[in-house]
Amino acid sequence: MSNIKVDTVLCINGSVKIVFYTPGQCWQFRVISRTGAIFGEQKIYYSASAALNGMALR
Repeated sequence: MSNIKVDTVLCINGSVKIVFYTPGQCWQFRVISRTGAIFGEQKIYYSASAALNGMALR
């Protein structure tokens, strides 16, 4: 079982941004577009707010 913590889920104009924490990768985010494509980077953020500001939803 994985210890993933979801901190934020934002829905804007049909896209969803999820900010989450994993012990091995710290804070990260992913964006799910209206078409179902998933975007994100393997960049590590050291706080949930830094990950939240990592990529703006349009």
